[in-house]
Amino acid sequence: MGCNEQRNTTSSVFGSDVENDSSVASCDLYEIQQSGELIATTLSGPDTYFEYRGRGFGLQHDLVETFAKSIGVRLRIEVAHDTIEMLRRLKAGEVDIVAMEMPKEEGVLQTRAKWLVGTDAPLLAEAVDEWYKPGMADSLRNPTTINLPARRNSRPPMLDAAAGRISEYDALFQRNATSLGWDWRLLAAQCYQESGFDPKAVSWAGAKGLMQLMPATASLMGVSDVFDANANIEGAVRYLRQLDRSFSDISPQSARIPYVLAAYNGGANHVRDAMALTQHQGGNPRIWRDVEPRLLLLAQPAYYQLSIVKYGYLRGSETHDYVRQTMDRWAQYRGQARHQSGASTPQPAIRKKRDTIVVQRPVIPL
Repeated sequence: MGCNEQRNTTSSVFGSDVENDSSVASCDLYEIQQSGELIATTLSGPDTYFEYRGRGFGLQHDLVETFAKSIGVRLRIEVAHDTIEMLRRLKAGEVDIVAMEMPKEEGVLQTRAKWLVGTDAPLLAEAVDEWYKPGMADSLRNPTTINLPARRNSRPPMLDAAAGRISEYDALFQRNATSLGWDWRLLAAQCYQESGFDPKAVSWAGAKGLMQLMPATASLMGVSDVFDANANIEGAVRYLRQLDRSFSDISPQSARIPYVLAAYNGGANHVRDAMALTQHQGGNPRIWRDVEPRLLLLAQPAYYQLSIVKYGYLRGSETHDYVRQTMDRWAQYRGQARHQSGASTPQPAIRKKRDTIVVQRPVIPL
């Protein structure tokens, strides 16, 4: 099987089950450019590769993406569970490059970036060597970047408590929340958590507008102007409805709310990983108070490298806090803002006495 045919047969997140076959040829530079795609493998982690709101981040991702652009192709990341799997897949011709600093290995070529390529791809190795410059990794390595808040001008969390007005966008929340089946005040609480009611907010990750839509999500939801308040909220509600349907195995709908919020922030696949980890550890994946602490564990290698965790590393503390703070603000709004007829008011699925829930990063045995 030639390399171009082989690359069309693999598209898994955590590798394939194809056995090592020395007859499968690696793709060299010309074939990669002809296909328009560079397939790289790496490990999941904060310094290698992770997904946040549908977009790839991490030092090795940023490096290999920059290299892919330099040779005029798009990048596809195939995440492996360990270095043994990465080497197997490279030697089998399933991937083009190991995008991670690795020691020299017999049967492969090593580049200046300390990445590995197949012995059948000398031109690819040469292209990496010409592209890579000393200090390039240090220039991209900026751990504070992923902790930057959204660039926004926050409004007060309550516009007029005496009049029961949360924000100037209350009418939009009320109209759109009805189709979602949510209390409009929950949608308002989520919006404040996302942007502080700033329609021009832009996050470090590129999310924009009131509900902080990522460009790809906005496009899929049919939003052409993310800074238009009505269009942004409508697009976010369409996306929330999609997420709500994806967790239809959790009922009633009120019990799905924290799952949907977590998926909006961290991604539905990562929430499913937390549910799988919950079940693996003897908890109930359909009870949020059981799933909630497992979000925190997905930031620890001992857990996100488990075979049952399909989508790897998650900045779990952010997603954990996002759900908590949104739910808490919703509770505050229910006591302050007038309820409008026509929108349902599901009760939160989390216990009211929040201090009874362990929120510290737990040490849970494997």
